[in-house]
Amino acid sequence: MRPQGRLAGGMAGIKLAADARAVFFTSLPADDAETAVVATVAASSHTLAGTDPGSAKVSEFTEFPAKGRATSGVRAHRFLKGEDAIAVAWVGPMPARAVGPDGSPRTLPETGARRDASGTMLEALIGTIGARIA
Repeated sequence: MRPQGRLAGGMAGIKLAADARAVFFTSLPADDAETAVVATVAASSHTLAGTDPGSAKVSEFTEFPAKGRATSGVRAHRFLKGEDAIAVAWVGPMPARAVGPDGSPRTLPETGARRDASGTMLEALIGTIGARIA
């Protein structure tokens, strides 16, 4: 990004609808794009928090097209019946690791799902996704 002058109105990195929210935001070095993955967990916003594990998928980062400034983005997860929100999202190096809200390990689906595909139903709630730190 280039710096904006004092009189500039700023810049928009992403255009969100009035009722939308960002779930995850990061930058990724160009060298890491070939080995990065996008992990998403979809659930229902109408259920009691922590009661619906939802569905998850892991896609290769290269599945996602580059977009210009202030775009509305691309679909990263097709919702299954009853799902209407992304509950957890993460972008980073393979392999993606998940834990439950209590810190216990969770299993994510295999990498390779299409960018706009629906996820695999989960058996247990995922609280956080990240990478193994060496």
